[in-house]
Amino acid sequence: MIRILFATSNPHKVHEGNETGKEFGIEFKQISVPYSEIRDEDVGRIAEDGANFVFSKIKKPVIVEDTGLFIDALNGFPGPYSAFVFRKIGNDGILRLMKNIKNRKAEFISAIGYCDLEGVKIFKGILNGTIARKPKGNEGFGYDPIFIPDKSKKILLPKNSKGIFGHKILPMAKFSCRKILTRNTLYYDKKTLAEDFNLKNQISHRKKAFEKFCRWYRNRFLSV
Repeated sequence: MIRILFATSNPHKVHEGNETGKEFGIEFKQISVPYSEIRDEDVGRIAEDGANFVFSKIKKPVIVEDTGLFIDALNGFPGPYSAFVFRKIGNDGILRLMKNIKNRKAEFISAIGYCDLEGVKIFKGILNGTIARKPKGNEGFGYDPIFIPDKSKKILLPKNSKGIFGHKILPMAKFSCRKILTRNTLYYDKKTLAEDFNLKNQISHRKKAFEKFCRWYRNRFLSV
């Protein structure tokens, strides 16, 4: 198992990273190195600057991660200021801003900045979705309870799938209007990220960014 330092004050992010990292033989270790975030509309540039700063302090390869929720009807707000806005007004404040607005399209963008002696490399993950009318679910953190990801494939059913999705379960799934079975693919619909943490672990913006990073890291350092 390869260990990579992760400068963050948020243990949830480390957990998400490790859920993906274990698939690649990579473990992320949380370290506390405070750094100020530059003002920029691009979370990638914020992550780049943060990774550079932390590396200059510890002189070891390290990653930082920055995420923004970009809401279409609010011209991309809160965007790179998502963490600050969440502390100030929370999900209820966002929903008040979105009151009576029909266009509820939004996207999460996650950027991982990795820095070593050769410089900084950025890895981004994007998850499209919509803003819910009210908070739903108790899993996850931050804006998860008000973000509904676009209908996404969760899992391809194996040929012998009765043990996982038996004949008694599928009618219940269809009745709930939460899961839609099309051919061999199970879809999840209209759940926030906080209602189904397993779904989040499979399709989240942060997972996509971590997958890109881990795949690149293995190809660069661990390939024979």
